Amino acid sequence: MITVALPKGALLKDSIRLLQAVGLDFSAFLDPSNRQLQIHDPTETAKGLLVRAQDVPVYVEYGQAQLGIVGYDVLREKKPQVASLVDLKFGKCRMSVAVKQSSPYQRPVELPPHSRVASKFVHCASEYFESLDLPVEIIPLYGSVELGPITGMSEAIVDLVSTGKTLQQNGLTEIEVLFESTAYLIAHPLSYRLNTGGLQNLIAQIREELTVKL
Repeated sequence: MITVALPKGALLKDSIRLLQAVGLDFSAFLDPSNRQLQIHDPTETAKGLLVRAQDVPVYVEYGQAQLGIVGYDVLREKKPQVASLVDLKFGKCRMSVAVKQSSPYQRPVELPPHSRVASKFVHCASEYFESLDLPVEIIPLYGSVELGPITGMSEAIVDLVSTGKTLQQNGLTEIEVLFESTAYLIAHPLSYRLNTGGLQNLIAQIREELTVKL
């Protein structure tokens, strides 16, 4: 039986819709009254795990799930030992640097050395500023990162941006895009090579479904 790690949050509906198209139904996860974190597909050929998006690659890396769906942003941040197989093309957003609209800094390289940058994506932020050869202090925040510049705790933030409305409503503006992010299908490397539970056939079906949509 194949186990699939599904992400809570913004990617869940599209993930379930894609899997339904290839014959796996985990739509019970969308029922507000459902409290189960593990369910079986009605055909009893697969099991779904509902986990935090950041935990999807952990379950796949450690073999508790053979497949997972997760944002590219998480893969960049966590760098898990998984096989990144297919860009699923949904969940589009971008990792950006943002500052207050009133900030004198219009490009990241204009930030003074040792500026403070708030982010929940600590490694992505660190790598980016290291690539600029600009020493900054990364402040880990896991709630409303926008409050960093608003309160004066940080000069800038590095965060995911979808529509940009949250930034705008909080008086912030993007000054650089680090990378674009979409949902990816990932697999446990050994399970993929050994074709555990017919895994390669399922992946081929998913690829075909995406081709049909395109």
